Amino acid sequence: MAAPFIAGLSVAATALGTRYAIEAWQAFKARPFIPRTRRFYPGGFQHVMTKREAALILGVREREVAEKIREAHRRVMVANHPDSGGSHYLATKINEAKDVLIGRRSGSGSAF
Repeated sequence: MAAPFIAGLSVAATALGTRYAIEAWQAFKARPFIPRTRRFYPGGFQHVMTKREAALILGVREREVAEKIREAHRRVMVANHPDSGGSHYLATKINEAKDVLIGRRSGSGSAF
């Protein structure tokens, strides 16, 4: 007596679930494509560079290994080097960020 009712209920639930899944898939495919881009430090430098600011400039963590810091410095410097159209000021800030994170000097400020 209850078996046909349960079978009918199962078929109805499956049909509704499938319908919902198809609608969700169509909505997912119809959404606009937004490329995922890396976000870089927006700027606005502080007077005395902190470890946090240096890490944001280079795109690494504050307590990163020195090799990772050098690799990030190289990558950012290639994109902003003065010989290839970059700014001397940005190059100075990038170098200062590397020095602050490696620990050569403690954020004493730049020449600019």
